[in-house]
Amino acid sequence: MPDALQEIIRNLLKELGEDPDREGLRHSPERIADALRTYTQGYKVDIEKILNGALYEVEYNEMVLVRDIAFFSICEHHMAPFFGKCHVAYIPRHKVIGLSKIPRIVDAFARRLQVQERLTVQIADCINEALNPQGVGVLMEALHLCMAMRGVEKQNAITVTNAMRGLFLTRPETRAEFLELAHGKYEGI
Repeated sequence: MPDALQEIIRNLLKELGEDPDREGLRHSPERIADALRTYTQGYKVDIEKILNGALYEVEYNEMVLVRDIAFFSICEHHMAPFFGKCHVAYIPRHKVIGLSKIPRIVDAFARRLQVQERLTVQIADCINEALNPQGVGVLMEALHLCMAMRGVEKQNAITVTNAMRGLFLTRPETRAEFLELAHGKYEGI
């Protein structure tokens, strides 16, 4: 028995001029509904469960950066995907967070209907509230299919947003170090 979302998709296919009963589309309402639920599973994520006590007292007060976190999201204006890389840094005050938690936080907020600007702020605010660090920096770079496939149709336009808190906002040298490291100027690994 199809659920309400599948029925909506079936009707959408009809409105687009398609026959939802033809062979190639017969199971599409179910597949699309499942896909949409996966794309937006962030609504069901409990941030507290992600953190799950993975905050640790550590005497460390230098920048921690997790860069090149791949993400995808759905633009709330056109329900078209946008995707790219997220770079997250913080300077601990008394606590650090388990490193795997940072990409999970990114995914929890990205897997919702979004705009990149809000997404960037939500990630920064979440880490800031969870850790009370000296500062947080989030930089996101994304390709928006709503700009590439429709409207202005600019396939190579990258949108960059950032959110800075604490020392990343008040100390230009901290902000500059973060942006330099996020863009891969570090000659490490």
